[in-house]
Amino acid sequence: MLFRHQITLQLLVIPLAIYSASFASAETLTGVASVIDGDTIEIHGQRIRLHGIDAPESGQLCNDAMAKPYRCGQKAALALAGQIDGRSVACEGRDVDRYGRLVAVCFLGSQDLNAWLVVNGLAVAYRKYSLDYVGQEATAQAAKVGLWAGSFVMPWDFRRGLGASTPSNDNQPATGQCLIKGNISNKGERIYHVPGGSYYDRTKIDESKGERWFCSEAEAVAAGWRRAKR
Repeated sequence: MLFRHQITLQLLVIPLAIYSASFASAETLTGVASVIDGDTIEIHGQRIRLHGIDAPESGQLCNDAMAKPYRCGQKAALALAGQIDGRSVACEGRDVDRYGRLVAVCFLGSQDLNAWLVVNGLAVAYRKYSLDYVGQEATAQAAKVGLWAGSFVMPWDFRRGLGASTPSNDNQPATGQCLIKGNISNKGERIYHVPGGSYYDRTKIDESKGERWFCSEAEAVAAGWRRAKR
């Protein structure tokens, strides 16, 4: 009989855990926020990961418009802290991640802070999880503000160890594994060239024009580039 009771208790615990995570993701948390990094804040002891965006890591270096290295992750965190400036923030939960953080869209009054970070070039759209901020990223890239003023390694690539050193701003890839050339034609068409393609060797990348290197074709397509016809 004791063995049967133990089984019953275990079966009851699992639905309660699922319910708890679901409840957390649906809640709105409001209060004065502390900035942990460019895409993570804390309210009342609860860590909150900003939904749909990815900011450079705290120790990550990027190049500015003059090819001078700067701490882009630190810059994003300081900018977010300055924008919040000790005021109350309201975060609408979307999910709970594997670290137990609430994944949320956070507002300062009516201002979407997630969108603010991306449109100012302090973070990028995290397409792996959401397309909500792709438009803001395109605006920042076209205006060449923040990260887009110079060169940088995408935060998710940096975490994988790609381009861990200062990115290059010449016609060499930021890392030996990112060899796909994202070119912009005279007509403004975004075309990427893979090694071995007819025009690969003669294609030069000018990052000041918005051209860039990609680590995979999937990344290039997600960013809005199409493959060269030959």
